Amino acid sequence: MMRISKTLRNTLLGIGLGALAGFLYWNFVGCSSGHCLIQSVWYNSTAYGAVMGGLLVNSFSSKKK
Repeated sequence: MMRISKTLRNTLLGIGLGALAGFLYWNFVGCSSGHCLIQSVWYNSTAYGAVMGGLLVNSFSSKKK
């Protein structure tokens, strides 16, 4: 059985939580006019949240030498 490294696990968790946050933002706040680039459709908001979640989690990881 393959073990997932702690960094990869945290990154995937950040991506998942970010995607959920992006979808919830679109669902509850969204963009009523349809002219907003990110919030106009659910998949843009979800993808943006996933990228931001992954970057946020990776910004706190420390590299040991």
